[in-house]
Amino acid sequence: MKRYALPATTLMLLTLLVALPLLFIFLQALFPALGEGSLRGILSAFPATLQDPRLPTLLFGTLSSGVGVAAMSLLIGVPLGALRAQMPPPAARLWDILFLIPFLTPPYISALSWMLALQENGYLQQLTGLETNNILFSRIGMVLVMTFNIFPVVYFAVSRSMLAGGQRLADVARVHGATPWRAFWHITLPMSLPALVAGALLAFTLAVEEYGVPAAIGSRAGVSVLTVAIEEKLADWPIDLSGASILSLLLMLMALAAFMLQRRLTGQQDVTVITGKPMPQQHVGGGRWRIPLLLIFSAVALITLVLPIASMMITAFLATLSGGLHLSQLTLRHFSALFAWRGEALSALGTSLSLALGAAIITGFLGLLIAWMVAEKKVRGVASIDALALLPAALPGVVIGVGLILLWNRPFWPISPYNSGLILLLSYCCLFLPWPVRYVSSALKQLGATLAPAARVHGASASQALRLIILPLVFPSLLASMMMVFAVASRELVTSLLLAPAGTQTVSIFIWRQFEQGSVGQGMAMACLAMAISLSVMLLALALLTRSTR
Repeated sequence: MKRYALPATTLMLLTLLVALPLLFIFLQALFPALGEGSLRGILSAFPATLQDPRLPTLLFGTLSSGVGVAAMSLLIGVPLGALRAQMPPPAARLWDILFLIPFLTPPYISALSWMLALQENGYLQQLTGLETNNILFSRIGMVLVMTFNIFPVVYFAVSRSMLAGGQRLADVARVHGATPWRAFWHITLPMSLPALVAGALLAFTLAVEEYGVPAAIGSRAGVSVLTVAIEEKLADWPIDLSGASILSLLLMLMALAAFMLQRRLTGQQDVTVITGKPMPQQHVGGGRWRIPLLLIFSAVALITLVLPIASMMITAFLATLSGGLHLSQLTLRHFSALFAWRGEALSALGTSLSLALGAAIITGFLGLLIAWMVAEKKVRGVASIDALALLPAALPGVVIGVGLILLWNRPFWPISPYNSGLILLLSYCCLFLPWPVRYVSSALKQLGATLAPAARVHGASASQALRLIILPLVFPSLLASMMMVFAVASRELVTSLLLAPAGTQTVSIFIWRQFEQGSVGQGMAMACLAMAISLSVMLLALALLTRSTR
């Protein structure tokens, strides 16, 4: 019985955390009167939702945004990734870090920063006189803003795939008379094609799941998407739980299809190694192309990283937006207001950091157990445990939020986390559980398969082998994944907006509300502080991961 206690407990926790919220989305879609304790009117909500004249617009807006972001990410990420692998620019690792920062930046903060820079009378117009308001608040403007955050997934997929493949086969082709371009086009690129397509599909998935950019820019551009429509059905009167559930199912199916195709392509990726040994990395080298390479990489970094961060920081230090860009406008009062005693900002920061810390600890502990059980493959139900643990990676945050509302906002529960900070903690744990599972699983694959059995032969129990042997070896990866969870959870937006109890604010809610209320400077001051904390933690986590894989 003891052998099955841990898997059973883990499966029960995953069911509570992941499976039940999804189940209640299905039930609410099927039975509109479920909240009244009745199963009448089965499927009656589907005709009204599916015949809604807005639905084709919502589906088109979501799909076109996803396809547009995937295409633009390919347009930016493939050339950059290929150059990084084939002709690495000076300080190549530094460029990797710089291109990672936009991906780690909350999209809603990027959207708000671009709005301040490009809107009418924005910073760009004040400095150059250029009018870009109509470009920003359009479908292409929304797609570009999302692309600037998402293109790194394609860049890293392409560059890492080409680096892993090595140059030996391309060099053989060149020895037999092929030009460098012909060798790249016929050998290097086809070998990297699975990673390239998987990166594009991941970019599509991230785009269709995004809420912050469509809510900030798309709403003013007349672009409607499913994520915003779901939030409106839950926030605007009359509340439509069944409609939100049906739209959530449509969004979930869209994201799951792309995610499963991406996993399938990644899982089938195969780069042939003729000698049976890892191929050495032989780069062509920048040579005379060093300056053009630096200019290309610098231009991309300027647009995707420097400009939005500069806009954010300028706003944080300006006394008023209406006063314009003048040295006399510089002030620190927005930052000092954040640390006012018993102020909303300090409370929001404390709430976010405490919830993020709790989510990091819980997901780290649960992720370690799940990854270990999956690696051992000695218990029944391990496939179900693995599937449930990784499922949230394909679920939009708004869907998880809807599921938790439908699950816990029920009168039959004697005790419920709903309308308390615990519901936010549950949502963060569900959203970010796949991160520790993936990182620890990767670390376990690098360990010898005989360590735990050897400990068992010498009298150690399974828990002792895990605690005394496995944990110390995978701890750097586990700690890094927990730090990543902490950094991302500390500024998560969509589930916070959906689930935060009345009177409770997180960092993301505080920033969002400040823009709604017109206190833009204080909102951007908080964004600067949140970015500094999260990026510091993330870069430290990446350093730990790099060190642990050497």
